[in-house]
Amino acid sequence: MADRPILFSGPMVRAILEGRKTQTRRVLKLPKQKTLRGEWEATTIGGPGVCLKDGTPVPERAAIWHTQTGYCMSPGYAPGDRLWVRETWAKVGDEADDIHACPDLRIHAYYRADAVDPERQRWRPSIHMPRWASRLTLTVTDVRVQRLQDISEDDARAEGCPCQTDEELAGMEAHGWFRDLWDGLNKSRGFGWGTNPWVCAVSFSVQKINIDQLEAA
Repeated sequence: MADRPILFSGPMVRAILEGRKTQTRRVLKLPKQKTLRGEWEATTIGGPGVCLKDGTPVPERAAIWHTQTGYCMSPGYAPGDRLWVRETWAKVGDEADDIHACPDLRIHAYYRADAVDPERQRWRPSIHMPRWASRLTLTVTDVRVQRLQDISEDDARAEGCPCQTDEELAGMEAHGWFRDLWDGLNKSRGFGWGTNPWVCAVSFSVQKINIDQLEAA
């Protein structure tokens, strides 16, 4: 089990808080091959009968391997991992009138995803959020490796689609919604929907508490 940070945009933080988002997909950055022959395929490593030299069992994990070189790599996530969410935030005390806006002195941070007036605070980028300021802890329940376009309609809905019922989805397919969301976040990085990259699909449960407070409890 490992603890690691994970970044989410404001809309995706709101989707997590509202119980709409229980999956996330992250690009697998594969090593460049010197030859065009061979291809990448999903596989698993570890599992029953596989042990380290000292006899420690190696749990089965999702992975990807190259059919020519035999190179195999596993995503940086595994069931049981705990992910503390990084989001755009502001530290209480950054503004002179914060003490009046935030009378509960147990609260040490504001979160832009919650802000009624998002321009009021001196917001700090999510990448700079420290562990103590995180308010959401995700426990990984499943990890899969797949091509991006293989996402199912149910999985697209679990990515945080704002329409959750069949009636609400009548005018919006979750698949199409997710495609647009993905391109908005990843197309400029060279990983747009049309490139159909390999991704790590992570399913998780949500606990609305700081990871260290959760551990203490």
